[in-house]
Amino acid sequence: MRAVYIDTEFTQLNMTRQLISLALVDTSGLEFYVEITGTWLESECSEFVKEIVLPQLNLDKFGMSTSQARIELKAFLATLGAIEIIGDALTWDWPLFLELLGPEGLPENIIGCREIDPEALELAAEMEHLLADAPHHALLDARMLCAIHEAAQA
Repeated sequence: MRAVYIDTEFTQLNMTRQLISLALVDTSGLEFYVEITGTWLESECSEFVKEIVLPQLNLDKFGMSTSQARIELKAFLATLGAIEIIGDALTWDWPLFLELLGPEGLPENIIGCREIDPEALELAAEMEHLLADAPHHALLDARMLCAIHEAAQA
């Protein structure tokens, strides 16, 4: 079974949050990244998101509607075979992932999900600095989570 790492960015840490971006990364380098347009407003974002997350977006390159993102996400997932989704904040990421997938729910090839705590992993010194410098960009954070977890497994 293939491991796929997830990260999201969203408007604020509460239940009215809206998805801003979602990334999936696997160990072979396959990636899915999308920035959602038309469903959130800057005024709905926390100050942290306004200062850190929004300036990193490239909506011209990665932006798409929820319906288009759903189609692209399902197409990406269909190419992967049996997978397990791994994240470090599944309380937030998993519901947003499910919302993006839509009413049909999980594709059959998603066997499960698992949360890890990167700070609890036994990491080599060169990986420790990554945790302190998380960029709060869904794609970069998913790549970092993949690198940290895979290095700890080696």
